[in-house]
Amino acid sequence: MIRKAVPADIPQAAAIYEAIFDQEAETGSRTNWLRGSYPTPETAQKALEAGTFYVGEEDGVLWGSVILNSVQLPEYADIPWTLAAEPEEVAVIHTLCIHPAHGGRGHGREMVAFCEETARAQGKTVMRLDTWEGNLPANRLYPSLGYRFAGTALFFFQNFVQENLNCYEKAL
Repeated sequence: MIRKAVPADIPQAAAIYEAIFDQEAETGSRTNWLRGSYPTPETAQKALEAGTFYVGEEDGVLWGSVILNSVQLPEYADIPWTLAAEPEEVAVIHTLCIHPAHGGRGHGREMVAFCEETARAQGKTVMRLDTWEGNLPANRLYPSLGYRFAGTALFFFQNFVQENLNCYEKAL
């Protein structure tokens, strides 16, 4: 089940972030995230307070989380989007993560479908997102779900690293 997060979810969400960092340290794979900088419990808390933090749960255990809002980063202005939409018509997926112990079960697809359904219910007509160009699983997942690659831009990600992020869009 995917649902809006509650305050009691923050520790488990933070544990998912840490599990991802631990997996990166063990395998040498990496996201564009930085332990202690992003994502953090404060990232989850801020989204919770904004009402934009969602979690996937099974039998009381969180298997994933996502932030779904309308925040388009300034660098989005450099992307040649093909789906025209007013800012209030756009939903944006941020920080979608699945606990490594729960990977490979379709939870990523499930979380994206939930985001699309939620955005439609909010009256959104376009979904946008960005992912680090080196995040191969995400760069395979989104096109397989009907997302169109819209372009790459240099982002100053979370004010701690400059890197290229691939941007995707989909009509809802």
